[in-house]
Amino acid sequence: MNSAKVYFTDLRAKPGKNLLDKLKRLVLEAGIKEIDFKDKFTALKIHFGEPGNLSYIRPNYAACIVKLIKDFEGRPFLTDANTLYYGKRANAVDHLNTAMENGFNRIAVGCDVIIADGLKGTEYREIPINQKHCKAPRIAAAIADADIIISLTHFKGHEMTGFGGALKNLGMGSGSRAGKMEMHSNSKPKIILKNCVGCGQCIKNCSQVAIHFNENKKAEIDYQKCIGCGQCVAVCQYSAAVVGSDESGGNVQEKIAEYTYAVLKDKPHFHISFIMNVSPYCDCWGYNDMAIVPDIGMAASFDPVALDRACVDLVNKAPMIKGSILEEKHFHFGEDKFTHVHIDTDWKIGLNYAEKIGLGTQNYNLIIVK
Repeated sequence: MNSAKVYFTDLRAKPGKNLLDKLKRLVLEAGIKEIDFKDKFTALKIHFGEPGNLSYIRPNYAACIVKLIKDFEGRPFLTDANTLYYGKRANAVDHLNTAMENGFNRIAVGCDVIIADGLKGTEYREIPINQKHCKAPRIAAAIADADIIISLTHFKGHEMTGFGGALKNLGMGSGSRAGKMEMHSNSKPKIILKNCVGCGQCIKNCSQVAIHFNENKKAEIDYQKCIGCGQCVAVCQYSAAVVGSDESGGNVQEKIAEYTYAVLKDKPHFHISFIMNVSPYCDCWGYNDMAIVPDIGMAASFDPVALDRACVDLVNKAPMIKGSILEEKHFHFGEDKFTHVHIDTDWKIGLNYAEKIGLGTQNYNLIIVK
């Protein structure tokens, strides 16, 4: 089977070769210049970070890629789509304010921010792909209309998919609100009653008012209202709200792969992952737990599947940080870190399916860039 090339650089730096220099060299050696950027609208798909969460990608890295694309005479813009859940990124006004607050503005990064699915998340294009779950994913308009897709991904853990990498950034992140609902439609969480302490955080944070207390002051989900966004799983500190069955979790991973397929269909694309601040949960919440491994480096590839697999492998080879959630959960070296944190989630489902539908390969050669 053919293997993909994944380029990697560590975070060692010295005078005359700082981390931005290393990022530029990484993407150039990975072949980004092979893309014809001249006069092309280039979407830099990124996550701007929820206010209070500090593990998102630093704007300096985005600025480095923006400048490079401009040097190639492209027309770059930073973009993300609105969220389903309550927070500061659920509409374009709040989302733009969040981006500015976290340093993603024209002065800092050298280009504008466009919220891809418009003011209320209703602007999208249906991209016909005729796959198993999704026949025509509803992709946020600015991303669907772009000529070139570049993903900038903070690699970390994720409650619903095990880890959040390029596929999660591109698939779930590029879906309009209607698209996100389609992806989440079968991924309903559940409440383990014996673990529930009645703190009410899941009720307070549910955007659909789908959770209430039962007569014993235990959380209970109204599945007629639940859209499966997973916010209750993220905010619960007592392992009471958890991801539902493996089947539903597997379905959402497969749908994410199909949405990624739609985003990249018939377009030049390139992908960069930042394996640093590897927090156990995603960047969508207003906090970030301490990293589970030391900062590792940056990786780039034309193949998002190979890139995600390489990042997983690099994290699994790295030592655990003492005091992190891994130590709390009695992790032993050699175990899979993401499965250990998210015990009900099998992250392999998403990569296996992505490979099956032709998004890329999990076979890769890791090429070190000094």
